[in-house]
Amino acid sequence: MVCGVRVENVEDPLMQKIRFLDKLVDELAKGKAMAKVLRA
Repeated sequence: MVCGVRVENVEDPLMQKIRFLDKLVDELAKGKAMAKVLRA
């Protein structure tokens, strides 16, 4: 879930990827390792 919107519910594939990348950046900014974020 990104900004209150479930990524799975976004219909536009491009917007879905943008939301996914936004979440990835947020997790990395919190200090999580890339490998752990991608496995979750």
